[in-house]
Amino acid sequence: MGMIGIAGAGAWGTALANAAAIAGNDVVLWMRSPEQAQALAATRSNARFLPGVKLHDRIRPTAALADLAASRAVLLVTPAQTTREMTAALSSVLPAAAPLVLCAKGIERESQTFLCNVVAEMRPGSPVAVLSGPSFADDVARGLPTAVTLACRDAALAEDLATALSGPTLRVYHRQDVRGVEIGGAAKNVLAIACGAVAGRGLGESAKAALIARGFAELLRFARAYGGEPETLMGLSGLGDLVLTCSSAHSRNFAFGQRLGQGMSVEEAAGGKLVEGAATASALVALARAKNVDMPIAEAVDQILSGAWTLDQAVDALMNRPIKSEH
Repeated sequence: MGMIGIAGAGAWGTALANAAAIAGNDVVLWMRSPEQAQALAATRSNARFLPGVKLHDRIRPTAALADLAASRAVLLVTPAQTTREMTAALSSVLPAAAPLVLCAKGIERESQTFLCNVVAEMRPGSPVAVLSGPSFADDVARGLPTAVTLACRDAALAEDLATALSGPTLRVYHRQDVRGVEIGGAAKNVLAIACGAVAGRGLGESAKAALIARGFAELLRFARAYGGEPETLMGLSGLGDLVLTCSSAHSRNFAFGQRLGQGMSVEEAAGGKLVEGAATASALVALARAKNVDMPIAEAVDQILSGAWTLDQAVDALMNRPIKSEH
């Protein structure tokens, strides 16, 4: 594959850089701060985001976006809401034929646009892929066994990228269903907030299991409405990611919901950190309404985040919906 570029040196970007390097690639890891790049090059450790994890020798940190120009592919690992800005910046240095692999999970809030569509607007005709699945940055960075999915409409390119990124501890499956993989990653973050809130309020494991199952039904309905394949949502980037994110306080979205359930305000629960599910909820609900997709759990999360409902009101609304057939 040649050199792999990574745009974004947070926990996930650094973890993917390590995984790509272990798989045999030379890697350029870009970050905004020249000081951070110098520190990373000197210490070979991203102490802020992944303390205790050694940066692989094949990784070159940089703050110069032009250093990504020679990349055979660039993994975009910056927050979902900055995708438009970052794609525009990368377009000035990246050849049109170089694939951009989206690694953030979300929907552009202001325009209610899927991230692949945002990239297509900014780089018309250029290849775009999505990487998603049940994966915590710390696990991947430390070389714990992990499996994810990479989707690209070009089947040969999807296979090439998956092969290039796969190593002894990271297994990358490939598909062509870009929309399904993208939806699985974005929607599960919103549902994880709901599961976290259930845990934080002490509503029990039965309630959490029911929420995961009914949340998955919502995810399937939404994906079908927007052209995603059900088989994709049954896999790593759908059900797999949903189960992981809805079951562990290591998930930032789950932990955020858990703090909401304990009585914190939205601002207190976020703690100044980015919560992708909170940024995505309103766009997900708007897109669901546009296609008349019933997503009561996602709606409840959006109502809580907007301040329209309390958590107790959301629980009452969900439990008192009309009785109907499960399927």
